[in-house]
Amino acid sequence: MVTTIHYPTRALQDIQRQSKELAAELYLVGDRNSPADFSLPGSHYLDLTAQASSGFAFAAACPTGHYARKNIGYLAAMRDGADIIIETDDDNIPLEAFWQPRQRHQTAPLVTRRGWCNAYGYFTSANIWPRGFPLDRLREKVSPAQSLKTLTNDCPIQQGLVDENPDVDAIYRLMLPLPINFEQGRKVILDQGVWCPFNSQNTTFWREAFPLLYLPCHCSFRMTDIWRSFVAQRLAWEMGWRLQFHSSTMLHKRNEHELMRDFADEVPGYLQNARIGRCLEDLPLRSGRNSISDNLVKAYEALVRLGVIAAEELPLVRIWLDDFAKL
Repeated sequence: MVTTIHYPTRALQDIQRQSKELAAELYLVGDRNSPADFSLPGSHYLDLTAQASSGFAFAAACPTGHYARKNIGYLAAMRDGADIIIETDDDNIPLEAFWQPRQRHQTAPLVTRRGWCNAYGYFTSANIWPRGFPLDRLREKVSPAQSLKTLTNDCPIQQGLVDENPDVDAIYRLMLPLPINFEQGRKVILDQGVWCPFNSQNTTFWREAFPLLYLPCHCSFRMTDIWRSFVAQRLAWEMGWRLQFHSSTMLHKRNEHELMRDFADEVPGYLQNARIGRCLEDLPLRSGRNSISDNLVKAYEALVRLGVIAAEELPLVRIWLDDFAKL
């Protein structure tokens, strides 16, 4: 699952070629800036016209020019019977490991110390942190891996790292060196009450967790997948699920960015990420599969009350859930 406003990149070509060989389906979501003559034979390309005729009410409600149009691609893949959705971006090139079979239940060291955990610390000794990690927690060290118990957990959301140009914030990019490659053959699981942002660059969702794919529209572009991740983690705890991070299975050849613009878009996160975690952790939610949709609405209602997401988000969440329910 990819959203793109470019002609087919090397990454998209590689993904499509291998997807065909493995009988996987590639879904591409365009937007108003996408090339009018975009073509990648064998993929499911949804331009704005195809989105409008998809039958999803969300396609008409969601603003154009926003990464959250990716939600329409999620719905299309669900409608076509997807059991697993793997999402990435058009500048991430898959390594061989990306195509290996994925298992929902994982056996790995389990981080149990509640609070914020810089998961990157289990994959490198470099001073690096994931985009969305609270800056005032950067000096906190992760628990030594050898001190953690290795246990099996249900992990229907799994975050893969990316090498060379990993997902870090603009402050890191302005100050510290790249490229960086992470240690291979590693994985770690975060227990209930342990927070770490995850992104949409190399992320796997199993069917039961599909409602948690929802990307908010009425917030900063650089925060949409990060704040999605906080909501998803909080709701996953109520389901008895855990979040897994694993070693890189992609290379990131980053598209051109204006770092100071990225910085400005990330300011709401620098100021609010820890506060959002506290808000969601204190939110009373119900357990069980039948509660996941209600819990999603409650989480976004809480973020609207907190003042970090605009009230216009709430109708979109409900439309997304209505489309999802019809599937």
